[in-house]
Amino acid sequence: MNKLQQIEYNGDLILTTEQLANFYETTATAIKQNFANNKNKFIEGKHFFCLQGNLLKEFKDKVEDFDLVGKNANILYLWTKRGASRHSKMLGTDKAWDMFDELEENYFSPQQQIKLPTSPRELAKLALDANEETNERLDGVEQDLHSLKEDQVIANPDYVALSRRINQRVSEVGHSFGSITQEQRGKLFKDINGGVKQIAGVSSRSMLRKKHYQMVMDYINDWEPSTATKTIIRQTALDIE
Repeated sequence: MNKLQQIEYNGDLILTTEQLANFYETTATAIKQNFANNKNKFIEGKHFFCLQGNLLKEFKDKVEDFDLVGKNANILYLWTKRGASRHSKMLGTDKAWDMFDELEENYFSPQQQIKLPTSPRELAKLALDANEETNERLDGVEQDLHSLKEDQVIANPDYVALSRRINQRVSEVGHSFGSITQEQRGKLFKDINGGVKQIAGVSSRSMLRKKHYQMVMDYINDWEPSTATKTIIRQTALDIE
């Protein structure tokens, strides 16, 4: 296939009916008839564009150097890659199939759709897009670093602070029961430590992460033993008596 001048319309690479007929070694009339007989299988904006009036005039002005449109044409169909593919299937000839493969590889190939910006507006848009992409990547890196930092095992000073506060809170709650034994105190520690591990989703306090610190500290400050633990402590006290 000869090197083709790629023409774009509405963001899609397109071919005129004449071009399509030449590539498939048929006539423009055959392409038009194929379309007329199968209109329900073609979707405008997806398989083709139909240009008339001002849209056609604008397109003519754009491609006049490529001799693609007759000056007297008052309606023009432009076929997208999907439209060209659909025509090749409906024509059903070996040549149409072979030539669509060639079109797909040499004309509709994504590698050939790259266009260098030329106008100040295009250059400005390219710069803005590049800057936005860079900012998005930096945001992603910052988020990854933040996540990595937050997922670090809790620092020893913070771990000591949590442990100290647990001891304090157990003592505060223990006083509400009056005088408690070491066994009863152990029940309170088991209760609060179980809650800490449950809300942080860890199997031991040594696995706490930096991101858990404030949540766990808030839990400790608000902690009250479960009804079951309170009942066990009271029952133990009665047994002692």
